[in-house]
Amino acid sequence: MKKMHIIGIIIVSVALTIILSTAGDASSYVTFAEAMKMAREGNKKKIHVVGTLKKDDQGNFTGIEASPDRLAVSFIMVDNNSEERKVFYNEPMPPDLLKSEQVVIIGSFRDETFVADKILLKCPSKYQEEKLN
Repeated sequence: MKKMHIIGIIIVSVALTIILSTAGDASSYVTFAEAMKMAREGNKKKIHVVGTLKKDDQGNFTGIEASPDRLAVSFIMVDNNSEERKVFYNEPMPPDLLKSEQVVIIGSFRDETFVADKILLKCPSKYQEEKLN
């Protein structure tokens, strides 16, 4: 075999290895019910849940509690199936959390609380088209 054929085979095998290893880490969006079921089945994989922060009838956020030293925060989140769950995040509250339209939490359940390792925020875009009168 020529040297170029061997190098090509090595490059293709390395690329396939990288693709297959990252595909195993990919996670899909689930609801709190699905996440709880996965946790009860012993699945320790980090999962994504998308939803919004809970609001009262006047539109004010409810259930947000920062730790006394402000190094952790917990809040109530409502998923796309309208199920409410307490979420604990062992980091300071993200600055734009209260401005976000949607929240994506990445983590897993521990007992009845979802423990988030990461929080991704979908904030209102300043580039959205405004209606003209």
